[in-house]
Amino acid sequence: MLDQNKFDGDDPYYPARNLSYVVGKGGRLRRHRYLGELRSFLWPTVVAAALIGAVYVSTITRFGRNDWSNILLAVAVLTSVPLGSALILAGLRRHSSAIFTAALVTIGLLSTAVTVLSALRLPISYQGIMLAAPILIMAMAYANLRFQRTFRAHVVLAAFNNAGEVSTELGSIPIVEADAGNLEDAEILLIDPQTHHSEAWSKVLATCYLRGIEIMPWSAYREILLGRLEVKSFEVSHLAYTPSQVFYTRCKRLLDIIIVLATLPITVPIALLVMGYIGLRDGFPVIFVQDRRGYGGKSFRMYKLRTMYNGTEGGSTTVSDSRIIPGCNLIRKLRFDELPQLYNILRGDMSLIGPRPVAEYVAESSAALEPKYGLRSLVLPGITGWAQVRSGYAATPEEEIEKLSYDLYYIKHLSVDLDIYIVFKTIRTVLFGAGR
Repeated sequence: MLDQNKFDGDDPYYPARNLSYVVGKGGRLRRHRYLGELRSFLWPTVVAAALIGAVYVSTITRFGRNDWSNILLAVAVLTSVPLGSALILAGLRRHSSAIFTAALVTIGLLSTAVTVLSALRLPISYQGIMLAAPILIMAMAYANLRFQRTFRAHVVLAAFNNAGEVSTELGSIPIVEADAGNLEDAEILLIDPQTHHSEAWSKVLATCYLRGIEIMPWSAYREILLGRLEVKSFEVSHLAYTPSQVFYTRCKRLLDIIIVLATLPITVPIALLVMGYIGLRDGFPVIFVQDRRGYGGKSFRMYKLRTMYNGTEGGSTTVSDSRIIPGCNLIRKLRFDELPQLYNILRGDMSLIGPRPVAEYVAESSAALEPKYGLRSLVLPGITGWAQVRSGYAATPEEEIEKLSYDLYYIKHLSVDLDIYIVFKTIRTVLFGAGR
């Protein structure tokens, strides 16, 4: 019960100019997470602003414009768009449509910026804006994808039987008992639904709700943090696709064909040059054909450019492998040896993105070790995939099972957002050598 004598005019808490009295009685001030979240957008925002400015200036000056006061004012307004997008997106944590949300926010702000410039009657270059817009949208989409897949909050784990093992796997996060008092600095509480949806923990969960502490199953946090599933506990019945996922899978085949056909003017000359180089160094044929495990567990013939000396193909390889033709390490690094698989995509054997198809002998040895290995064939295999950008090369059946956990994650979370994120990660892998 409050002491009424505290509210006389001589008391330092009267009149109340802050919340110190409330805090003194046990209230709590929430930590400011927004600025920390905003840091995730820092470098993509800076890069986007710089590219937009450069594209706009180069476009408008190409036509002889030199009224720099107008040009710089237009650039200042346009470069404020990625900053505004970051400010909005940083406040929209935990949504499933990262690409769509980022595009919608960015296009809306860009339209506002153009309206402002038009209202100021500035002579602007619409061509420059149109050229800069795709760069801006892609940069903010990538930033939002990264943001949705990272955690910058203080995370704690509610105690239960296997809490110690889970804590170690998730990076030794603190374990809390059924006492709301030790949640002082917590921002996310991880729970085990079977254990903590109980009377013993009801007070803690209610306190978290009132304090604005996010409550999340530890398994869901693990999936987002590590990007993989627990193979032993996974069942096909766990899959529950949303209407947007179903719609995307129906469109994915058409998108694959459109992308392959649209890039042929680039991919065909590159493939012919590489084929000519391999033919000159080690003769013909330059195409390597191997039976791979495909969709539904069926076998198909997959095509690659041969990067190893004739008669030495097959088996695991390393960068310093003596069987690799000189110069072909670079071809493998840039994935040019995979170009013939565009034909596999047109045939319907593969997709651009999906679990990487493995040789039949690898599939058989891995399935003998883990019967659920065949579940990776629930979707079309791909040239690149989630396992390829998240884990290294698998040289043993045990490592193949580890990669299976990433493939199952992809199958569960299949979406246009995840596929675009894989494309970004694949480009980084090719340029910087991370992953395989």
